[in-house]
Amino acid sequence: MTTPDPLVIRHLEYLGPMATRDGWRPEITLPEIAFVGRSNVGKSSLLNTLMRRKAFARVSTTPGRTREIHFFDVNRQFVLADLPGYGYARISKARKAEWRPLIEGYLSESPTLRGVVQLLDVRHDPTEDDLVMMDFLAEVGVPTIVAITKTDKLKPREAVERVQALCARLGLDPDQVVSFSARTGAGRDELASALMALLAAPDWRLDDNGEETEGAGDDA
Repeated sequence: MTTPDPLVIRHLEYLGPMATRDGWRPEITLPEIAFVGRSNVGKSSLLNTLMRRKAFARVSTTPGRTREIHFFDVNRQFVLADLPGYGYARISKARKAEWRPLIEGYLSESPTLRGVVQLLDVRHDPTEDDLVMMDFLAEVGVPTIVAITKTDKLKPREAVERVQALCARLGLDPDQVVSFSARTGAGRDELASALMALLAAPDWRLDDNGEETEGAGDDA
């Protein structure tokens, strides 16, 4: 029996880019889920697979070219925010300095952000930039799913062992980790289900009484 697709794409619309912390962004009417990772982690390929579109997120031959947050309306149900890749060595310090306020400002200030998908490459240990981002997400308190990409680049047993090692090193709960391959599609439905769970969960900024929790939404 075929398992139903947890995220059937019926409507997909590009809304536009946000270039600066105080710049234009789409009207805030839907919950948002952000995707973040270093420049060569395979984020565009993951998004193409997740959305079942070959060219949904343009796969650039030059990692680090995207300098803006790109917003997409998915099924008129939620907004997907594709954040700039970080950590590409050839990008100037000045450009990196421009990105940080944009990325951190969005993650800490977006009032409808329901969760973040942090991408890590199964073949490599987390970089300093990865660790800084994960610490920042923990400090903000936003629910985070960790997608371990490019699992097809290793033999199946090696991939499983690497995912386990990454979970142990980073102290991750296996329930928040999804092993993913854009080439084979493995992990696509698991990630889609995790996104649906984030959207269905209560707003993480509110306590049981519906009040904003201390520190939620504060500037980083």
